[in-house]
Amino acid sequence: MAKPLTDSEKRKQISVRGLAGLGDVAEVRKSFNRHLHFTLVKDRNVATPRDYFFALAHTVRDHLVGRWIRTQQHYYERDPKRIYYLSLEFYMGRTLQNTMVNLGLQNACDEAIYQLGLDLEELEEIEEDAGLGNGGLGRLAACFLDSMATLGLAAYGYGIRYEFGIFNQKIVNGWQVEEADDWLRYGNPWEKARPEYMLPVHFYGHVEHTPDGVKWLDTQVVLAMPYDTPVPGYKNNTVNTMRLWSAKAPNDFKLQDFNVGDYIEAVLDRNLAENISRVLYPNDNFFEGKELRLKQEYFVVAATLQDIIRRFKSSKFGCRDPVRTCFETFPDKVAIQLNDTHPALSIPELMRILVDVEKVDWDKAWEITKKTCAYTNHTVLPEALERWPVSMFEKLLPRHLEIIYAINQRHLDHVAALFPGDVDRLRRMSVIEEGDCKRINMAHLCVIGSHAVNGVARIHSEIVKQSVFKDFYELEPEKFQNKTNGITPRRWLLLCNPGLADTIVEKIGEEFLTDLSQLKKLLPLVNDEAFIRDVAKVKQENKLKFSAFLEKEYKVKINPSSMFDVHVKRIHEYKRQLLNCLHVVTLYNRIKRDPAKAFVPRTVMIGGKAAPGYHMAKLIIKLVTSIGDVVNHDPVVGDRLKVIFLENYRVSLAEKVIPAADLSQQISTAGTEASGTGNMKFMLNGALTIGTMDGANVEMAEEAGAENLFIFGLRVEDVEALDQKGYNAREYYDRLPELKQAVDQISSGFFSPKEPDCFRDIVNMLMHHDRFKVFADYEAYVQCQAQVDQLYRNPKGWTKKVIRNIACSGKFSSDRTITEYAREIWGVEPSDLQIPPPNIPRD
Repeated sequence: MAKPLTDSEKRKQISVRGLAGLGDVAEVRKSFNRHLHFTLVKDRNVATPRDYFFALAHTVRDHLVGRWIRTQQHYYERDPKRIYYLSLEFYMGRTLQNTMVNLGLQNACDEAIYQLGLDLEELEEIEEDAGLGNGGLGRLAACFLDSMATLGLAAYGYGIRYEFGIFNQKIVNGWQVEEADDWLRYGNPWEKARPEYMLPVHFYGHVEHTPDGVKWLDTQVVLAMPYDTPVPGYKNNTVNTMRLWSAKAPNDFKLQDFNVGDYIEAVLDRNLAENISRVLYPNDNFFEGKELRLKQEYFVVAATLQDIIRRFKSSKFGCRDPVRTCFETFPDKVAIQLNDTHPALSIPELMRILVDVEKVDWDKAWEITKKTCAYTNHTVLPEALERWPVSMFEKLLPRHLEIIYAINQRHLDHVAALFPGDVDRLRRMSVIEEGDCKRINMAHLCVIGSHAVNGVARIHSEIVKQSVFKDFYELEPEKFQNKTNGITPRRWLLLCNPGLADTIVEKIGEEFLTDLSQLKKLLPLVNDEAFIRDVAKVKQENKLKFSAFLEKEYKVKINPSSMFDVHVKRIHEYKRQLLNCLHVVTLYNRIKRDPAKAFVPRTVMIGGKAAPGYHMAKLIIKLVTSIGDVVNHDPVVGDRLKVIFLENYRVSLAEKVIPAADLSQQISTAGTEASGTGNMKFMLNGALTIGTMDGANVEMAEEAGAENLFIFGLRVEDVEALDQKGYNAREYYDRLPELKQAVDQISSGFFSPKEPDCFRDIVNMLMHHDRFKVFADYEAYVQCQAQVDQLYRNPKGWTKKVIRNIACSGKFSSDRTITEYAREIWGVEPSDLQIPPPNIPRD
């Protein structure tokens, strides 16, 4: 079989980025050599690959800086409404290639690096992923930043500069082992420390009500040091800012608490303050009520709001004197979007600043706060909702507790006036949950304190209105909206799949990269023989390339003509990796039963991280690897079935596997996945989806036609009906012989002969307390997978469905999502104004 072209070789043939001008290439080479010279320490004559990477990163960064300064200047002159996207997670991945793509520099860099005898792809591989997120929520924030810059919005991402991001996952004897992700070890060429904007954040202390107003006294201070990262739009010279805060101890931290003799101990104690930005909590869709986590949430909110107010008051470039002192216009100039409840403290903190510091009266302050803040809900799983103990607030944030009580009292008075005597409604709608441990329901605080509340897919937004926040929806229906998630087509097509991007460009031009709905122009080509061939060829090249990667990394021989069946996402019971496992075991048993029969060969890839404290998720990883050990070494099976666990799934690995996938598994129990965005990436990159009617799958089926996806299983109403009736797993186990065989094999130790009881907990859960009803969807899933096999036997029929999916994926661009947020929540218009590049004088 022909050796796959490298991306570098492909790029040489590609029109989509325009040809590199010779002047550009010479300029990049010159800049690269200059940076390399200054990067190398005097006593080192030999450059390492990392030196080359840093020299290239600094070369590319030079092209950003002028645009960055000019963009910020432009905002100060125009004084537009500014959008502040607050998130505890920004899952950015790598920056080098994305920056080259967005600045239109990739060809020039590729050619310059090639002329210098280096390989661009090899240099790109040296960069660490910025893994400051767990999964969908943090990756969405990253796509949104890309779209906001591309749409010319004056937008800022605010979060925490975690010293250690999401852990690196190692698989040892089939089990997940976590390693700290020391991503800053070699420095980060993309960030700029801004110590001149360092700000104090207060914790603990006590509150005094004085004639001059409320005072929060005797607090412990931690300093928030900002680090700015440029966020370039696509070819529009706009460069926005992501500002991440790092915690620093003040110089006198704790020293005054110690005797003179304990100076050493006092200095060591600075760690207590600086721990706030040390590490990302590795839970996805699960609330961990630790004091350090609450500190992180308040830390980012307190620093950010001071920054927002400083910028609001002095809206002249480089000016730090207040220009505005009246807060009437605050909501006209500031929009704060809360990415889930993690930054919910923005609401009481803004109230505290307005009432205690700026002396605005309560009702006016509340009106300003509500008009400024908007809240995105990302989950309906009860274990994911943040509910903080009142006692923790009392100690850590005593003034905020008072403010929350006051907000809640006014809110309940309002509800009581509308629904007199309905005590149960008051209990359901309170921000304070009574009980053994009094708790603050952060989602309720967000809904009350925001002018807009949105879910992230149509079905999810309906569930939000009909169940999670039903009472609130009845109170203020106009507040509730839907904003279906999207992905950036720059990273998730142009960057990760240049072959497909170019094939599309040849047919419909480049405009789809900033208006993905233009992919509809591909629909007339569904029956075009040449186009079908081209699309299939790109997929086959991507599969060859990924096979070579797997062979190098995992030492497994992959059959590149097998169906690449991919299930990558966080490991969680609701995402039902176990359903996939049962199907794999069923396929294995069928091959063993009838080895002479013709089977469609499959390479099943499952990847994702389990939260370190999530026992069941870790056990699921062990099960996947154990099934793989048996299946992959069975000579009867040969290369008709392979099972691979993709270790350390992360953004940079997603960029490799998604373009190579044939089948995308999106099989959560209906009503549990808020949206999903991986599903959109696979669709755009030419994989077909097998999935339930859940999250954005519903809208994908609507856009492409349900007949062009493989939809199976219970719908939301079926799940509810089953809950009413009582779900009985044994009835499926007794009725379905293949299911019984698979479960018995897992239970008996067939896949874990050395530890026969290894998977007892999984089987016990599936049989007796499976909230996600794996057995109820097993039969429909296995039948649906048989239809997948049938279509895969007809390559042309398969590719036609692929083209239909790609052509209908336009809705799922984050540009569309952000345009809707801008118009319907933030009250701003996207702009296609091109800021002149730095080398052209301004008017």
